This record gives sequence, C-alpha cells and structure tokens, in this order.
Amino acid sequence: MRTPALCVAVACALAGVAAGLLLAGCGGVRAADLFLLQRSGNVAGAKLTLLVNEEGGVRCNGARTRKLSDPQLIEARVITEDLRDPASHRLSLAPRPGAVLGYDVLTEKGRVRFADNSAGQPDVLHRLALFALRTAQQVCGLPM
Repeated sequence: MRTPALCVAVACALAGVAAGLLLAGCGGVRAADLFLLQRSGNVAGAKLTLLVNEEGGVRCNGARTRKLSDPQLIEARVITEDLRDPASHRLSLAPRPGAVLGYDVLTEKGRVRFADNSAGQPDVLHRLALFALRTAQQVCGLPM
C-alpha cells in the first residue's frame, strides 16, 4: 500500500521530468542549461547553435556534447548572470547596415536578440559573442 506522501513525491518527480522533456522537445532552455545561442549571418561558418549547460557541457550545431574548461564554465556562468536583466526585458537591438552576424540568445529569464554591429549593446553582449567564437573554435573545432 502506498502512502499519500510517496504518491505526492512520485507525482512531483514525474511532473518535473515531463516538464523537462516538454521544454527540451520544444528547443527551450531547461533549468540545467545556461543558455542557447543561435548565430546567423551571410558569411561562411556564421551559422552556429551553441547550447551550454550548468555542468560545463556544450553542444555545437547539435553534435555530441563536449566539455568546457573550468575557466570557460565560470565565464559562461558570469555571462548568464549578466544576461538576466537584458533577457528579462526581452532586449532586441536592430542591426545597422553592414551587419555580418546576428545573435538570438535564450536563457531561463528570457531572450536577447542583437547583431554584431547593433547600437547600444551592453558589454555582456560583446563578451557573449566572443565566448561563442572562442567556444566554437577551441572546444568544438569549428572555423568560426
């Protein structure tokens, strides 16, 4: 015979798993994910999908998960924290003429959209773009 407390615990656990699967299936960011970055552009190698998780795992363009170094993971966590305010306000900065790369970043707090040459970018967006470039090259072995 099951106790009511056990039934509640099992129901809560199943609800949490179902919610996680639903978010993962929709391409969303789960609680264990720091951010999902999608980069686009009109130059070779511009297209990038980067999923960074709390444990230091990173997936580039859907490939197998690779491991960030400890300093890279700390940097990703700091960037995520610094994205809280822009993401919660759904910051969207228009590209200026001559833009090469566009970024769409989803965090647990919301979404940020910007281009490499958008006016008024907070410092965190420059750091995020550089993090994406370095991670794609150094961790995932991509050209850009």
